[in-house]
Amino acid sequence: MQPDKKTMFDNIERTNIQELGEFGLIKHLTQNIKLKQPSSLKGVGDDAAVLDPAGKKVLVSTDMLLEGIHFDLAYTPLKHLGYKAIQVNLSDIYAMNGIATQVTVSLGLSSKFSLEAVEELYEGMYIACEKYNVDIIGGDTTSSKQGLVISVTSIGYADEKDIVYRNTAEEGDLICVSGDLGGAYMGLQLLEREKLVYLENPNIQPDLEGKDYIVERQLKPEARRDIVELLKDIDVKPTAMIDVSDGLASEILHICKQSDKGCNIYEEKIPLDPMTYETAREFNLDPTVCALSGGEDYELLFTVKQADYNKIKFKMDFTIIGHITEASAGCNLVSKTGNVHALTAQGWNAFKN
Repeated sequence: MQPDKKTMFDNIERTNIQELGEFGLIKHLTQNIKLKQPSSLKGVGDDAAVLDPAGKKVLVSTDMLLEGIHFDLAYTPLKHLGYKAIQVNLSDIYAMNGIATQVTVSLGLSSKFSLEAVEELYEGMYIACEKYNVDIIGGDTTSSKQGLVISVTSIGYADEKDIVYRNTAEEGDLICVSGDLGGAYMGLQLLEREKLVYLENPNIQPDLEGKDYIVERQLKPEARRDIVELLKDIDVKPTAMIDVSDGLASEILHICKQSDKGCNIYEEKIPLDPMTYETAREFNLDPTVCALSGGEDYELLFTVKQADYNKIKFKMDFTIIGHITEASAGCNLVSKTGNVHALTAQGWNAFKN
């Protein structure tokens, strides 16, 4: 956790961004970019990037992250924030069963940011792009009076036959989710608690010992490209897919609504890491509710045909948590005691005051 905002932004060697200007800043941040993707014909340095889809369909997604809304710099290191900003955008491409290849990055910067701070942010972005073999091909910078604004557009490709949508789930399909859920939300609760403790007494150090996993789930999520590759390797094409950004309940309701179907989700099948479960209990929270409504896990939620069951039943990378039903049956959570509850979304609301 950063001691305070002064320490975060006032480095020993502080370079005012105004000394470089917009174009100088862009040149400084992008001068070492080397394009890796064959589809990237021209990247940073001209009026527009030039891409070659080579006969594939182009997938495009954009996300915006706002200081004070989507992240808190009191406990979010800039390098982690840069990494996460890329990851949450790549996740949308993987949720379409595509492979991400390029991103553009635009920043709104307030006067408190030095060149060194922006370099740290970009370092996290470069690490993410290197790990996922993605090119930064452009973007923009401007001043901001509202704190830090990050807008990333991700671009990917897929053969038309491989693209998976949200509105194509069928009755009887199995519902699967990768990884485990609720960890990012509990990591956020832990960081928020420690921030409050620090604000009351700056001499008290944050107590995050033994909680590395859930803190990392919040600060440094990993988009699940590996699941897209695994499904291809075992010759399984999902019938519908979405990434878990707003909570499991919200995402399965999106699939059901757009597919005009219902679902049964079984509480006992929802994957929870032991640390997530234990921390939820420490906070007097229901672990199942954290998984259903927490969000920011960036796992992949998808449906597959029952005929593919034998191909997926022993895969440890994801869990079968329910099945698709006819629309008239509704969207339900079946509790561990067998009681049936209507599934409701209580996750992230972008316009909630």
